[in-house]
Amino acid sequence: MPHPTRQRIFISGASAGLGEGMARRFAAMGRDLALCARRVDRLEALREELLAAHPGIRVEVAAMDVDDPRSVAAAFRELADRLGGLDRVIVNAGIGRGASVGTGESEANRAILVTNVLGSHAQCEAAMELFRAQGMGHLVLISSVASVRGMPGSRTAYGASKAALNSLAEGMRSDVHGSQIVVSAILPGYIETAINEGRRGPLAVGLDKGVRALTEVIEREPVRGYVPEFPWRPVAGLLRVLPLSVVRRLTGS
Repeated sequence: MPHPTRQRIFISGASAGLGEGMARRFAAMGRDLALCARRVDRLEALREELLAAHPGIRVEVAAMDVDDPRSVAAAFRELADRLGGLDRVIVNAGIGRGASVGTGESEANRAILVTNVLGSHAQCEAAMELFRAQGMGHLVLISSVASVRGMPGSRTAYGASKAALNSLAEGMRSDVHGSQIVVSAILPGYIETAINEGRRGPLAVGLDKGVRALTEVIEREPVRGYVPEFPWRPVAGLLRVLPLSVVRRLTGS
C-alpha cells in the first residue's frame, strides 16, 4: 500500500550538507519544514531562499544543540506547535572524523559518540513521544554504510556511533510494531559532504545526486535503505562477509 504523504518534515543538522540538501528537495516537493541546527543565521538564510522559491510552503526554524537534551526537547515542542504537529522526523545532525583509538585523540572520538549517539537518542525520545501522542509518524535515522563493519583509523568512532543508531532504530521499530509509527534506518555511502572530505573515491557521488537518492529512499519508508541503492546495498552485503584484513584495505583510515 502507498505510504501517506508526510507533509510536515523536521530535519536536524539542516544548516549544511545532507540536511540542507534534503530541505531544498522536500521544499520543492511542496512539504512544510521544521529546520534545526546550531547555526541559526544559516537556517534563516535557507528559510528565506526556500520561501522565495516555493511560496506555498511553511518553513519554521529553531536553534537546537543536540548535545543538550533540554535544547532538543524545547526545539521539538516549539516547532511542532508552530506547524500543528510533525509527520516525519529526520535525525540527521552528526559529526565525523576522529582518530585511531589510543592515539591521544580521545576527546575527538568521545565528541563523535556523544553527538551521534546521545544526540540522536535525545531526538528520538522527543520524536517518539510526539508520534505516540499523535498515533502516527515516520522517524528516520541517518546512519551510514560505515556502520556495517568496524572501521579502522579515523572512522572507528564514527562507524561505531552509526552502528548504535541501527540498533536503536530496530529496537524502536520492534516497540511500535503494528502501529502507524514507522521507523527507518538509512545508510548513505560516500556522498560529497564535509564528513566525507578526502574520500572522493570511485564510489563517491556528488551532493545533488546523493540528496536526490536519499530523499527518494526516505519517501519509500523502508526498514533499512542504502543511498544510492546501487552500489551500496551489494557493497554492504560484501562488507558483512569479507575477512577483516580485506575490509581494512578497502576502507582505509
